[in-house]
Amino acid sequence: MSAIFKRDFRGYFTSPIGYVYIGAFILVMNLYFFMTGVLYSSPYISEAFSFMMIVMMFTTPILTMRSFSEELRQKTDQLLLTSPVKLGSIVAGKFMAAYAVFCSVMALTLVWVLIISIFGEPNTAEVVGNYVAMLAVAGVYVSIGVFVSALTENQIVSALGSLGIFIALYLLSLAVTFLSASMPGWLVTGLSFLSIFGRYATVSQGVFSIADIVFFLSFAAVFLFLTVRVLEKKRWA
Repeated sequence: MSAIFKRDFRGYFTSPIGYVYIGAFILVMNLYFFMTGVLYSSPYISEAFSFMMIVMMFTTPILTMRSFSEELRQKTDQLLLTSPVKLGSIVAGKFMAAYAVFCSVMALTLVWVLIISIFGEPNTAEVVGNYVAMLAVAGVYVSIGVFVSALTENQIVSALGSLGIFIALYLLSLAVTFLSASMPGWLVTGLSFLSIFGRYATVSQGVFSIADIVFFLSFAAVFLFLTVRVLEKKRWA
């Protein structure tokens, strides 16, 4: 797994993908933080992180679209699949490489906490909760992106497919928020259980629930498992 991780992580910075992703993410988020936090001297960080959830929907596909699609396009997937490495390790290595790039971006946002401390006393629970919630959601998004990338050799199709799933998850959360009064109770319960945004809102407030953490870990694990199954099918095809 470590060899796959090192190769892919290095690959993000030997091609424009990593720089485009980090540049776009940081530029948009820093502008938003400046307009909502610095200009109004606000000691709260939650508004910037809520907007980051939307930004992630559009930038994560850039990060994950080449994970397996590039291997399929260059026909190097056969070398990968026939190597003496477990498929689970291959998937985990690629997932961790993309996730590490995201964590690098999140590390750059820690300067926000320093800036907020200039305006007042930041709410520690809120700050920690937002970072933990964002890292949890990122794990889910990256796992979905890696899965979709394993389905096609076209990076554009991979990116659009991931974006489509992210938008669907967002619409699901909106449906729970605005249409719950007109839906059957069992349906509201089911959609609320699957709502990533709803669980994010709980954790971001500093309310850490084992159920929410297990949900995020399980959600990511399911898509990584499905990715392994896709590769297994390709191996024997």
